[in-house]
Amino acid sequence: MRRLFFILPLLCLAALVVLFWRGLDPARDPSSLPSVLIGKKIAAVNLPGLGGRPGINTAEFAGDVTVLNFFASWCAPCRAEHPLIQELKAMPGVRVVGITFKDAPADSEKYLAELGDPYAAIGVDETGRAGMEFGLTGVPETYVIDRDGIIRYRLAQPLDPGRLKDELQPLLLELTQ
Repeated sequence: MRRLFFILPLLCLAALVVLFWRGLDPARDPSSLPSVLIGKKIAAVNLPGLGGRPGINTAEFAGDVTVLNFFASWCAPCRAEHPLIQELKAMPGVRVVGITFKDAPADSEKYLAELGDPYAAIGVDETGRAGMEFGLTGVPETYVIDRDGIIRYRLAQPLDPGRLKDELQPLLLELTQ
């Protein structure tokens, strides 16, 4: 029994070392969050439009390759990724739509007037209900939805030039072929 008192702390220490070693693995991307929604049909969401623009009705996504971006005017990383969302708008065969998340419509209008409006449609999600349907962890968050309404990609952090070039654009090219 006395040996157990000596071995148990060593076993706990070994378990902690393994746990920390896995956490420091450079191949592991701690910002990548797996989503149970990948490969599943998009949630049924119907949101009013922002300032007279078309709203979001996910039933209308069928037939198009869609990039759905959750954003808010109060979100600094949203501002940083906004030029890249503008680039996506120029891709042939890709429809870029947005959802303002827990943001005052007037503030969203001001944000788009200042930075430009890359969205073909913008839904207003003042309560955060649509965000819950998508399992949103925060803004910005971006989804790629194929022509069948299946979620193919989720980025739960700001889009950066590397991810745009290495992940998003190749996927969108594949889906629009």
